[in-house]
Amino acid sequence: MTTGIYLSAMTQDSGKSLIALGLADSLVKRADRVGFFRPIFKGETAHDDPMIRLMKEHFNLSDKQVGGGVSLTEALEFIAEGNTEEISARAVSAYEEIAAHSDVVVVDGIYLTAQNALAVEFDLNAQVSRDLGLPVIAIVGANDASLEEATNAVEVARSELKAAKVDLFSIIVNRADPKLRESIEKNVKLGEHKFPVYVLPEIAELGKPTIAEVVEALKLDGSHLKKEDLDRDISEVKIAAMTVSNFLNQFTDGDFVIVPGDRADVVAATLASALSPTFPAPSGLLLTGGLNELPGKHTAVGSLLDNAPFPVLFTERDTFKSARAVSRVHGSVISGQARKLASAFGGWDEYVNQEELLSRLEFERPASMTPLRFLHNLIETARANRRSVVLPEGYDVRILRAAEMIARRDFCDLILLGNPDKIAEICQSEGINLPASIRIIDIENNEYSEDFAATYAELRAHKGMTIEAARERMSDPSYFGTMLVYKGIADGMVSGAINTTANTIRPSLEFIKTRPGTKIVSSVFLMLMEDRVLVYGDCAVNPNPNAEQLADIAKASAETARQFGVDPKVAMLSYSTGTSGSGADVDVVREATEIVRASNPDFAVEGPIQYDAASNMSIASTKMPDSQVAGQATVFIFPDLNTGNNTYKAVQQSSGAPAVGPVLQGLRKPVNDLSRGTTVEDIINTVAITAIQAQSM
Repeated sequence: MTTGIYLSAMTQDSGKSLIALGLADSLVKRADRVGFFRPIFKGETAHDDPMIRLMKEHFNLSDKQVGGGVSLTEALEFIAEGNTEEISARAVSAYEEIAAHSDVVVVDGIYLTAQNALAVEFDLNAQVSRDLGLPVIAIVGANDASLEEATNAVEVARSELKAAKVDLFSIIVNRADPKLRESIEKNVKLGEHKFPVYVLPEIAELGKPTIAEVVEALKLDGSHLKKEDLDRDISEVKIAAMTVSNFLNQFTDGDFVIVPGDRADVVAATLASALSPTFPAPSGLLLTGGLNELPGKHTAVGSLLDNAPFPVLFTERDTFKSARAVSRVHGSVISGQARKLASAFGGWDEYVNQEELLSRLEFERPASMTPLRFLHNLIETARANRRSVVLPEGYDVRILRAAEMIARRDFCDLILLGNPDKIAEICQSEGINLPASIRIIDIENNEYSEDFAATYAELRAHKGMTIEAARERMSDPSYFGTMLVYKGIADGMVSGAINTTANTIRPSLEFIKTRPGTKIVSSVFLMLMEDRVLVYGDCAVNPNPNAEQLADIAKASAETARQFGVDPKVAMLSYSTGTSGSGADVDVVREATEIVRASNPDFAVEGPIQYDAASNMSIASTKMPDSQVAGQATVFIFPDLNTGNNTYKAVQQSSGAPAVGPVLQGLRKPVNDLSRGTTVEDIINTVAITAIQAQSM
């Protein structure tokens, strides 16, 4: 399984790019395939992003091992609309494509340059890292920070990330004052952290712009320059608008000299200084004003200029505008200049214990499961073992919109029931574009109706079903769709956007029947809490189950939980915990718990138990200190429909947790019900769930 590490800058100008490069450099020595991903990238496409381009070129990564989620321009629009979920959703989807071709992925977290968007940067990084399920290396910039300020910044980062429920992997303090580096390192390691903290000093060379960066920023013609010329660092910028003697008094080694194009005296002095072993040499010379034909071009000065031992550039800008433009150019390791990369890797190797850092990847970590990640995993799991699902309510606009989205996401095959012309008419008026891959069956004119009627009449003969009545029954889309599943033409069915729950389930109970060992059909809701998934059952089907039925619901719910990646720890809920209460309602739950235990389940079960004791560890430690379930339950079995239905809705409305379902369980083949208030996204999720259920049947 692919491992990933998420880099999140906690302060402005933290030097995150250095950390990304250093980490990738460490990983390529230890893994065959290293990927690189930016949730938000610069440029029209991800491959236009300078950092992505650098990582691809420097580490020789394939196009499939690098990428991005959403462009900065689009991201800022989504943020302005308050739609950060779309950013995260697209990041998760794009990340999975990179992960599929990588053993480990470095995720270069979000950095927003727009001032009005900075407030959401931390929250967005926390959200995306949780949705990706990745541990975070937090990067704290300590440039110009005192010892106390740097230490406090680390503690603030740790506290904020903990509050955001982020899996913190490490903290790296970057760009620290070299004189304070060791003191900062000692201070931050005094705290009782369960993760390593490293401190890197400011590397001066990285902040210095190069000739190449000036050429890029000012859009100058540097085609005549050698790579070595472009790689030069600029120490300072000097404007030579004074006499030669005064200029030379201020001229130092590595200065980038800006001079009007007609100042042959200054040009000659700069050349002379560079050619003298005891005088400073410039990093480069910029001639302004578009005067690239110096007076005396073909004289000694002109000849020397043609053979200058430093790069010479020309611009149409005047001296003032040129100086202002150059002053705005800042050095960055993203430029990919060899010297900057060497400095970056040198700093990383010296101050980061790579063996200590990366050895932590070998340990299993508890993976948080956010709603977005869970829903994304549904799609990916469904796609991994493709199945077909029938949607009998082919005239409902929500069903048609969902069908289009499912076909575009391409994770299962779809069958729609309805007249093709009528469906086409609805799609045209609603702007829906159904791909040809979706199969449409007209239940009034098809090859199956007579066979389906005969089969139904045979299956229900003991109830006095005639062939005429069976034909009438097969004109009902719910019955026709269920028969498609029974016959194996479809692997599952999703209905209920228009039909009632009874209309959806009744055909299944009549001839699909329950699975061996299961006595009743029941349901669960998958409650997508902020950092985990809980299973609630039964909240939709059985009003007052007896003890045997309650035990059946518990076992089926545990199986469903495991099917969707939830480790089942089953709490049999009651208003009483343990032996603290009595009464008929408690006795039913207690008996049901004993029935489950007697069946030797492969999951932990506890009951009767109150919800607070089942979900809260501190309460559990008082009420049931020795329980394997108390305080950590993942599957909650309610004693009746009234309690379950009200509880799931109360949790959904008060916490904002999405409730996916109801997911029907206990049938031989999967049939799932939608609420009549369903959304397009609900339909997509339920179809994915149905496809996954079909995979195990």
